[in-house]
Amino acid sequence: MSQRILVVDDEAALRRNLSISLQASGFEVFCAKDGLSALACFHQHDPDLILLDLGMPKRSGLEVLQDIRQTSQVPVIVLSVRNQERQKIEALDAGANDYLTKPFGVGELHARIRVALRNHVASPDRMHMITLGHLRFDKASRQVWKNDVRVKLTKTEYRVLACLLNHVGAVVTHKQMLSEIWGEAYLNETHYLQVYISQLRHKLEDDPACPVRILTEPGVGYRLT
Repeated sequence: MSQRILVVDDEAALRRNLSISLQASGFEVFCAKDGLSALACFHQHDPDLILLDLGMPKRSGLEVLQDIRQTSQVPVIVLSVRNQERQKIEALDAGANDYLTKPFGVGELHARIRVALRNHVASPDRMHMITLGHLRFDKASRQVWKNDVRVKLTKTEYRVLACLLNHVGAVVTHKQMLSEIWGEAYLNETHYLQVYISQLRHKLEDDPACPVRILTEPGVGYRLT
C-alpha cells in the first residue's frame, strides 16, 4: 500500500507541483489549501506524513500543528519562507519534525521525507542501538563508540547527545534542548549548548571544524545525522 502524504499550502502552483512529484515517487497525495481543510483531510485520510505551510488562511500552520499533536505523532515537515524564522522555531517547538525553507529543491524534499518516514517507523525512542556512519550508540548502557573505539563522555555531554539521539535526522531547537537538559530556567542560555556541542564534535567528528554528524541549523538549533 502506498504511503499517504498530505500537502497543505495556499499556493495552488506549489500544491500541484508537489503532488506531481510525490505521485511520481509512488506516494498517494492529498492536498489542502487552508488550515480548516487541512484538519478535515487529516482526519479523513490519516496520512503517513504532512507537508505543512505556516502562513495560511482560516487557520495558521502552527494552529493546525497544535491540533494534530493533540492526537497524533505523524511526521510533520513545515514549509516556511525566509522571513518566518520565529514562526518556524515555534512550529519546531510545538512538535514539527523538520522544516524546509522556500524555495527548496525536489531532491532535498524527498530526502527529508525519507528521513522523517524512516525515523517514524523505527523511532530512536524504541531502539537501543543506533549506528550513524562510523559512530555507534548504545542508549541502554549510555555508551558511544567511534570506529569501534569507546568514546568517554561526561554526564552533561551525554545528556546533550541523548537529546539529539531521540530525534535523529530532525531539527532540535535551542529551546527544546535547554528545557530538556537544564530546565525551563535556562531557556536563554544558548551558550551552554555551544560549549557542549563543540566538545562533542571534538570527540565524535573526524574534522570538528567541518562537522558532518552534528550539524548547526543557524538561529534554530542542531541536527544529528
